[in-house]
Amino acid sequence: QVRLVESGGGLVQTGGSLRLSCSVFGGSFSTYPMGWFRQALGKEREFVAAISWSGGSTYYADSVKGRFTMSRDNAKNTVYLQMNSLKPEDTAVYYCAAAQYISSSYGSVREYDYWGQGTQVTVSS
Repeated sequence: QVRLVESGGGLVQTGGSLRLSCSVFGGSFSTYPMGWFRQALGKEREFVAAISWSGGSTYYADSVKGRFTMSRDNAKNTVYLQMNSLKPEDTAVYYCAAAQYISSSYGSVREYDYWGQGTQVTVSS
């Protein structure tokens, strides 16, 4: 059984920073491609960032490119999302996800097998 636990969300002012963490329990973390997604109120869940199992490749949505950085520590079974220059439109519940493998697109919700419970990020204007 694989369990993902996110932390680090909160309330921040426009222009501020937050770092989200996602710890993975069970399974084979070091072999999993990992992703971050977010869902704002009344909207569909959308891709934010992803990282290959080795950490050698990262992918970002255009809306966060240059502001967010995803990384992983395979020794700690943890992935991170460093979020800088936050904007009100970044407000959402952020979800961590793990895939057994990626068949076509790191940005597709359907590729991911395991999900965390989410952590709220609120950016005030």
